[in-house]
Amino acid sequence: MTVLAPLLQAPGEALVALDFDGTLAPIVADPTRARALPEAAPVLRRLAPALRSIVIITGRPAALAVEYGGLADVHNLTVLGQYGLERWSEGRLESPPEHPGVAEARRKLPLLLERAPEGVHLEDKGHALAVHTRRTAEPEVALERLRSIVAALAERTGLVVEPGRLVLELRPPGMDKGRALTAFAAEVKAGSVLVAGDDLGDLAAFDAADSLGIPAVKVCSGSDEVTELAARADVVVDGPRGVVALLRELADAVAP
Repeated sequence: MTVLAPLLQAPGEALVALDFDGTLAPIVADPTRARALPEAAPVLRRLAPALRSIVIITGRPAALAVEYGGLADVHNLTVLGQYGLERWSEGRLESPPEHPGVAEARRKLPLLLERAPEGVHLEDKGHALAVHTRRTAEPEVALERLRSIVAALAERTGLVVEPGRLVLELRPPGMDKGRALTAFAAEVKAGSVLVAGDDLGDLAAFDAADSLGIPAVKVCSGSDEVTELAARADVVVDGPRGVVALLRELADAVAP
């Protein structure tokens, strides 16, 4: 595919940066049941040795992304979890101390959600808290109803709100997928980059890819829920299956 040309010129210098949920794993109502497509890990195992590096940048805890993706034995892979606060590589996990605002929000948020619509689900990610409305009768309405409540709590606790696909996430400030990608690309001295995502949080990674000063390919894992990313992408593929197909095409071109 022509869109892969920037990486094919020097694959040994290429960095592939991927989101997890909605990009390697289909979006599901219960986040604990999310799993990468079965064919994702084998493709990454083939592809990784031929590249400078592969990095997964996700809002999930890094260890969960590794577990849910079946990625523990993929070498030359780094997982930056919690938008870059955590780092997993070759079986080793590095995680910072908890932000005090997260502990405070953990105490207060359940009380604030007592009158929320039935089906609202609170996910504790350790370094962040996510309020999901996908299970409610009217997910978009519920999300809008909760937006100001979550924003007010974020302001009181020194956290920021990361909006996503029927989710509002409270997390510490100072890190996002763009900053994580910029730092990692500099660390590995990437000569080109492919970045793939599906949600609003991936816009920062797209911005970073455009500012790295190296050839970049931006891939949107398409859905009906988020259109902003598609407008910025070089190519839009059909959800996680389309992402894995594109990675397989890259592997076929560069892997022995």
